[in-house]
Amino acid sequence: MEESFLDAIKGQSGYLPYQHIKKACQSGIIHSEDKITPAQIQPVSLDLRLGPKAYRILSSFLPENESVEQKLKDLKLYEVDLRSNNKDSGFLERGGVYLIPLKEELDFPKNLYGYTNPKSSTGRLDMFTRVIVDKGHRFDEIPRGYKGKMYLEVITRSFPVKVKENLCLNQLRIAQGQPTTMGRQSLEPDYRKFPVLFDRSGFAVPFKDIKVQGGLYVGVDLMGSGEGEVVAYKAKTNSSFIDLSKKNHYDPQDFWEPVHLPSKRKKRIVLEPESFYIMMSKEKICIWPHVLAEMVAYEPNSGELRTHYAGFFDPGFGWNGTDEPMNQGAHAVMEVRPHDVPFMIEHGQTFCRLKFEKMIEQPAKAYGQEIASNYQSQELKLSKYFKS
Repeated sequence: MEESFLDAIKGQSGYLPYQHIKKACQSGIIHSEDKITPAQIQPVSLDLRLGPKAYRILSSFLPENESVEQKLKDLKLYEVDLRSNNKDSGFLERGGVYLIPLKEELDFPKNLYGYTNPKSSTGRLDMFTRVIVDKGHRFDEIPRGYKGKMYLEVITRSFPVKVKENLCLNQLRIAQGQPTTMGRQSLEPDYRKFPVLFDRSGFAVPFKDIKVQGGLYVGVDLMGSGEGEVVAYKAKTNSSFIDLSKKNHYDPQDFWEPVHLPSKRKKRIVLEPESFYIMMSKEKICIWPHVLAEMVAYEPNSGELRTHYAGFFDPGFGWNGTDEPMNQGAHAVMEVRPHDVPFMIEHGQTFCRLKFEKMIEQPAKAYGQEIASNYQSQELKLSKYFKS
């Protein structure tokens, strides 16, 4: 099985789509003592499950030339039981650093490597998560030919949370060769046929009106449908815990403060330092099924703030299932945290960059209703744990 699967993709460059990830699981390249479920396989990624225990550790770290288990001997403070039959455990305190062994293990051949990133629901809770591996010297990167376990570092910054075994907070993308980042020369003809950015009226934004440099630049929405509209949510710092096994359960007012546009004349707001905000892109975004996109973290030289803990867009995000170049797209939700000083933002201000990359082939399943995606056709939306 493994030989035929690897032969099928030999010599190709790009990320593995749904059908190839499925074969990688069947062949043992990705494996687990608990069977990997079909629901974990996304259009171009695999959801990674938490194991039965977490370690509260002294600090974040990278293992460099050692195994993660060796480093843990010096950094472990105590263990947290995540098993579902223990109802009184699984609590992660705000600001604490935790390390959780993941259930999925890897047996990559020398030509495969990977990247990990938080799932959307994780980022929208202001949970800072990243994967490390044995002898790894960078977060969220799986080296070529890696064989072994993966571990998830979790720091929840705004809310205490309750987690349990088998929950998925992060996802893994697998690549071969050198995935091609689309530059202006390849983006422009593709965009003219398959436009990515749309206005509120459903019309595609002309390519000539877009800032293009290593991807497409997107602005922030501070208007919504007009004066008095909620244009952002700010996390409350003193709130109860959130049980991540409960969807559509919590009242947003207990955890979030709505931020309203003060007036149509002043289309700007000031963000408070070290506060966490949920905001929305001005443009609607359509990621057509033949590409994937990543919302790159805001560059430090563009302002004293950080955007996007979870910036990966599956093929099919915002796509309505047709080839029509009209009425496509969903707004991107941005996780924003200003640093050090108050920071003023204005409606339409450039806020992030969409980077586009190629897959080995188009995925057999796209993001959307078919796989019960949570954020298709979204406006300004909190994570799935809160009531609509």
